[in-house]
Amino acid sequence: MPRLVLFNKPMNVLSQFTDARSPSPRATLSDFIDRPGVYPAGRLDRDSEGLMLLTNDGRLQARISDPKHKMEKTYLAQVEGAPDEADLEPLRRGLTLKDGPTKPARARLIEPPDLWERDPPVRFRKSVPDAWIEIAIREGRNRQVRRMTAAIGLPTLRLVRWRIGDWTLDGLAPGDWREIDA
Repeated sequence: MPRLVLFNKPMNVLSQFTDARSPSPRATLSDFIDRPGVYPAGRLDRDSEGLMLLTNDGRLQARISDPKHKMEKTYLAQVEGAPDEADLEPLRRGLTLKDGPTKPARARLIEPPDLWERDPPVRFRKSVPDAWIEIAIREGRNRQVRRMTAAIGLPTLRLVRWRIGDWTLDGLAPGDWREIDA
């Protein structure tokens, strides 16, 4: 029977069940999820937080993680700087990174979201403003959202993946997971 696990990956957790640098103090999915036979459908950087999907169904895993299926992923990015709508236009048009052009993203300024405290906290600097952007992409390149915000002069301070397709983090605290019908 197909299973789907929604997991709120905390900061500094690897998005895999084992660490190749074993023995290692780095946290992995096995420190949080005790469901045998499920595997990540995609990755999330160690320094990013938020929604990961795990499944025991290979076709579902491919549909979620393969860019050719264009499943939208929505991120909440705290960025350094004080952007306005015009600053987000390059994200909306698509921009060129070292590995080629990105597809257009949906991007908008948002109020600071009601999120959990991050451990470790984001460094606060009185002299440098920050803002929150919601960014939705249909690709999944390595560190793509961070590279996109940096390319427009807005380095990412904190990145939380909130949504993948129709699945969201609603009701999941960091480190928590729930299984739903696939």
